[in-house]
Amino acid sequence: MTNESEFITRLKNPSTKEVAYRELLQLYKERLYWHIRKIVINHNDADDVLQNTFIKVYRSIDKFKGESQLFSWLYRIATNESITLINKNAKRLQITNQEHQTKAINNLQADVYFEGDDIQLKLQKAIATLPEKQQLVFNMRYFDDLKYKDMADILDTSEGALKASYHIAAKKIEAFLTSD
Repeated sequence: MTNESEFITRLKNPSTKEVAYRELLQLYKERLYWHIRKIVINHNDADDVLQNTFIKVYRSIDKFKGESQLFSWLYRIATNESITLINKNAKRLQITNQEHQTKAINNLQADVYFEGDDIQLKLQKAIATLPEKQQLVFNMRYFDDLKYKDMADILDTSEGALKASYHIAAKKIEAFLTSD
């Protein structure tokens, strides 16, 4: 990919938008899929959210001001779309978001797309016990290895708050994993 500002210009230009958008898909679809999957847990839901994310990006690229990196903007959209889906599903099932996440984790072993072992399943159960924001912070830092600065852009919060959130989340997960 050329430099980011040139790429964004290509994404916004009607004559180069289609080709640039396909390039954007190739660059980010797998990375965003796994980010989304860690939030929504279910493969089919992750696919739906990924599709909605890229549709939203396509429709609103002209509104991207360049105040953050493109990938931060994509992650923010994907994160918001994921949370929206969880809220919608929990409301439809008349359960809390926490109960929805627990239910998704309990169904994970039956998911043909889940290739994890018992340890990974236990880690997912531990993560599901965290409040939503701590889940996001933990997943972004631990699995995606994002810098606190990038996470601050995506989640629109301070680096200090994120560091504290991650530390607390890691302690809770450690306690959960060592409790058996």
